Amino acid sequence: MPLSLLSFVSGLNTFTGFIGKICRWFSLAMVIVTCLVVVLRYVFDYSSIAMQETVMYLHASLFMLGAAYTWQQQGHVRVDVFYHKWPAALQQRIDLLGTLFLLLPTCLFLIYISWDYVYLAWANGEKSHEAGGLPFVYLLKTLIVVLPILLIVQALSNVLTTVFKLPPADNLVHQATQQASSHPASESHESTTKQMGGSL
Repeated sequence: MPLSLLSFVSGLNTFTGFIGKICRWFSLAMVIVTCLVVVLRYVFDYSSIAMQETVMYLHASLFMLGAAYTWQQQGHVRVDVFYHKWPAALQQRIDLLGTLFLLLPTCLFLIYISWDYVYLAWANGEKSHEAGGLPFVYLLKTLIVVLPILLIVQALSNVLTTVFKLPPADNLVHQATQQASSHPASESHESTTKQMGGSL
């Protein structure tokens, strides 16, 4: 298997994993901020719109940015009636066809219909309509475009993995690293051998 293909797919998986691992912390942040909102409200009789909207931002970011990682780790909800009974080869074909003819068209359509909506939010620097709210509504709406882009990245990785029969995402990074480290060593060995042969 070409090293460049392994490295490319490994890079896609690493990128998705990096985004997903960052999103994990959003759930903890949501719990902390929500607790602060409750304590401030019922203990100190203080209400903060900005903190309440922060919970909404974190909640949206957790799901919109973490969807691709959840799919990569096979943690998404699957309505499985017949799928688990089929052989692995048939499951791979079903996943490939679903990715090519359902997921990718849906993602492209979502980008198409939401692009102007997000663009206008950025052009106007859209802010919260609530007094004391966060002035970053345009960033929140950007997640509508970021979600399908991240799904497309993971879809590309899955399609290449299936078509070229690459190892699973968990083993791909390790294998690509091993090949990258052994490749220069083999070239150095061949070069040394040629030099020794020339001197003889």
